Amino acid sequence: MAKGSSPKWVSQVILGLTVFLIFLLIFESFIALPNLVAWLGRLHPLVLHFPIVLLLMAALIGLFKNKVPDLLLAIATFSALVTAITGFFLGAEVDPKGDLIFWHQWMGAGVAVLAAVWYWVSVNYLQQVYLVKSIQVILIILIGFTGHYGGMITHGEDFLALPQNTKLGEIPDNPLLYKDIVHRVLDINCIGCHNPNKKKGELLMTGIAELLVGGENGPAIVRGEPANSELVKRLRLPLKSEDHMPPEGKKPLSENEIQIMERWIALGASDTLRLNHLDNDEPLQDLVKEMMAPEKMDKWKSFPIVADSTLQNLNGDYRTVKRIAGNSQALSVSIFSPPKYDPNLILSLKRVTSNIVELDLSGLPLGEKEMEIVGMCTNLEWLELDRTNITDREFAKLGALSNLLVLKAYATKITEASLPILKNYNHLHSLYLWDTPLSETKNSSLKDALPNVRIDRGIDPELITIFAEKDSIEEVKE
Repeated sequence: MAKGSSPKWVSQVILGLTVFLIFLLIFESFIALPNLVAWLGRLHPLVLHFPIVLLLMAALIGLFKNKVPDLLLAIATFSALVTAITGFFLGAEVDPKGDLIFWHQWMGAGVAVLAAVWYWVSVNYLQQVYLVKSIQVILIILIGFTGHYGGMITHGEDFLALPQNTKLGEIPDNPLLYKDIVHRVLDINCIGCHNPNKKKGELLMTGIAELLVGGENGPAIVRGEPANSELVKRLRLPLKSEDHMPPEGKKPLSENEIQIMERWIALGASDTLRLNHLDNDEPLQDLVKEMMAPEKMDKWKSFPIVADSTLQNLNGDYRTVKRIAGNSQALSVSIFSPPKYDPNLILSLKRVTSNIVELDLSGLPLGEKEMEIVGMCTNLEWLELDRTNITDREFAKLGALSNLLVLKAYATKITEASLPILKNYNHLHSLYLWDTPLSETKNSSLKDALPNVRIDRGIDPELITIFAEKDSIEEVKE
């Protein structure tokens, strides 16, 4: 192979490695590596930087019309071949290979073979200037792409993307607990090292099925048993432990995120469970709400402090008062219709009106005094007054609810006379008002008056008629 100044054995070694690499690539599907050879693949991350630096240096020297030293080119080619071969060994441990590994492997092999061709042309003194220049340019480009794909395998496909706030504001109002919450946490913290392109510990974390199958240490999750789930065990280990996950140098999960994992597993690790399927006393509901609204958590810190004993005193058979999340001072209040209605169920909330952000008074026979208390809840964001007897007169008490986001007022008696108050709700985004005199207003008029509000008028009467005509179940006659 060689006529140049390099010793003959160097050229023979390079030729042998080149043939060996091509053999591996052609017969990849028939090759089963012995454990020791497969272990040599672990050297790939140690040696891969040598050919990057040496080949780039040699190519740039050549492009600037200088003679590339034979020794530099020989070492660069040798290191490129060794790197490509160890990379093949390392990639053989991954089954199936993802697209990133596939293209990284083949581009890396291309760099090594192209370097070998350049070396052969150089040591044989072939005066193919354009061929050599072309090789040098292609090598620089190919090294860039190979390195980029290697970076995506190691650090994730978006490692060069500009930082984005993907944790906030994108969770739907009624999220699927796996897809919108659990998977989001795993995607941010775990899947970068447990995906088809980088399967650490033989564990994939890209789906529930993969979590149930697990990796070298068994299933990552055991449905209904968070204490026996390897995922939770690793998350709960001391940060200094070698087995703690995520590993040292990575941001650990917050206590809220870990508790979400635990409760989701305890509830059966379902992929169809939604937030509104949870019972009011299910801790996961509060944990998810805290994750959904971290900015609000900061805002709610300014609320007056409410003692736990106060909440205990306010709770009763027909009234539930609880914190929105964790130790938040923001409260959610639900009042249920008792056999004999007592206005004090609402009037006695006066001392915590500044803390109430969610209030459900559906179906209660509300009077003006109760509505005055509601009107004092100036931090209200979610209010349910549906199926109550309120009219425009009672609704007029609610003019100060400027933070309201959602209002359910269907099956009430409010009319267009309440529109000026609704217009003042600058943050309102959802209004439910079917079966009210106001809902009879022309759609265009309501849209003009409330342009930024999603107005729910219920089911179109024509559709109800169609469903009734086609319904195969006979109507029950009383």
